[in-house]
Amino acid sequence: MNAAEIATAKLIEQTLKDNPAYRKIDDSLYVVRQGSTYVMINIVSWGPDRALVCCVAQLVKGVKLDPELAKKLLELNAHLRFGAFAYEPDGDVILFLHSILGGETLNREELLATVKDVAVVADDYDDRIRQKYGGQTMKDLLEEAALERILLNNRKQFLFEGEN
Repeated sequence: MNAAEIATAKLIEQTLKDNPAYRKIDDSLYVVRQGSTYVMINIVSWGPDRALVCCVAQLVKGVKLDPELAKKLLELNAHLRFGAFAYEPDGDVILFLHSILGGETLNREELLATVKDVAVVADDYDDRIRQKYGGQTMKDLLEEAALERILLNNRKQFLFEGEN
C-alpha cells in the first residue's frame, strides 16, 4: 500500500470503528450494512502516490435492464447530489456507486457523507427496483446463501418423516 492508501485506511477505520454496522474485511476493503443493502468501501491505488475510496452497493441482482429501467436510472442520476446508478451485465446487477479522492485530503465529514448517501439511496432503491422489475436484493441473496449452507450441512435435520 502506498502512503495515500495507508492514510485512507486509517481514516476509514477511525471514523467507522464504533458503528455496529461496520466490518473490516481486509486492509483495503470494508463493509457497512444499511437495511437490506451493504455498502462496500474499497481503497484503490491511483498511481504511485494517490488513492481512491470507492463506495459500491449492489442493489438488485438478476434483473434485466430494459429500456424503461435504463431510462429511469439515467433520469435519477441527473438529480442525485452525487453518486450514480450503474448496470453490470455479468449477473444482471444494478449498482449504486460513488468514488472520492483518498489520502491526506480525505476528511471524516466527506467520508461519512459519501457512505451515508450511498447507503441511504441503495437501501431505498433496492426495494423499489425489486418490486417493479424483479431480482434479488443483497439481503435476499445472503439469506438464500445462508439457508443453502444450513441445508447442505444438516439436510436430514430439516426433513419431515418420510421425506428424502
